[in-house]
Amino acid sequence: MNEIVQLVGKDALAESDKIILETARFLKEDYLQQNSFTKYDKYCPFYKSVGMMRNIVTFHRLATQAIERTATGNAEGQKITFNVIKAKLGDLLYKVSSQKFEDPADGEQAITGRLLTLNEELKEKFRALEEEYR
Repeated sequence: MNEIVQLVGKDALAESDKIILETARFLKEDYLQQNSFTKYDKYCPFYKSVGMMRNIVTFHRLATQAIERTATGNAEGQKITFNVIKAKLGDLLYKVSSQKFEDPADGEQAITGRLLTLNEELKEKFRALEEEYR
């Protein structure tokens, strides 16, 4: 898909493919890459890995559902696209990218709580976005 994007540009992709690319970016840049010279990233405990992955999968699932549910558009012809998600939920995308900055020194309970809070925020914001586009 990256080769296609390089040839024709990201705008030529289907909306669901744009979500796949964003999820792949989360996985590659924010989940798999580590910096051993930082206190938050030199070691990633299992509970942090699970919480981060849960949020990335939740983003992918909810974004894909939002796009599919509004594919035909509402009465005004509006539909949810990746650009709408980026514009309206950009702060949330940043939070998903920033999960890796959780410092294991804060303890399992604190980190797990913050990651679960982000998961609930993802669900709530996507629910509100879909309500807005009905």
